[in-house]
Amino acid sequence: MSRLFGSILQNGFVVRDIEAAMRHWIEVLEVGPWFYFKRIPFIDFRYKGEPSPVDVSLALANSGNFQVELIQQRNDAPSLYRDFIAAGHEGLQHVGYGTHQFDADVARYVEAGYEIGHSGSVGGRGAFVYLLTESHPGTLVELFDMSSGREEVFASIAEAARTWDGSDPIRTSLPT
Repeated sequence: MSRLFGSILQNGFVVRDIEAAMRHWIEVLEVGPWFYFKRIPFIDFRYKGEPSPVDVSLALANSGNFQVELIQQRNDAPSLYRDFIAAGHEGLQHVGYGTHQFDADVARYVEAGYEIGHSGSVGGRGAFVYLLTESHPGTLVELFDMSSGREEVFASIAEAARTWDGSDPIRTSLPT
């Protein structure tokens, strides 16, 4: 556990082909079900402080309490996802931490010298920031606000994985 950020809740993998990545996790690792969103409704997405019209597909699944996130950027708008792929990488890009004191924690990290790489919010599910902590691929930090329903969404995805029988491995709406 990080003394600064707490427990890692999620590993985020940036991939070139999200459908192939989901198939790998399903067929080889038998992880699922996946909750797949072809177009994420970002609000106020910013890359290094500037607005960016990023177009991203995203899929979420759990293995136990640990969440796996797959991300494919579908355009060339500025983002840390684009930078990761452009650097020749594919795979683990970030580790994700949740907080219920999002604004206070972000302010505290910025005051401590951390820089925000990109930020925004997803629909009505709360804000997120990626902190520029990467010294080698896979070590960016994402901090997400667990308020506004995100905690319940993550819990429902974890429960779907716990009871998954292998059927309906890719779903396009959140569990209820």
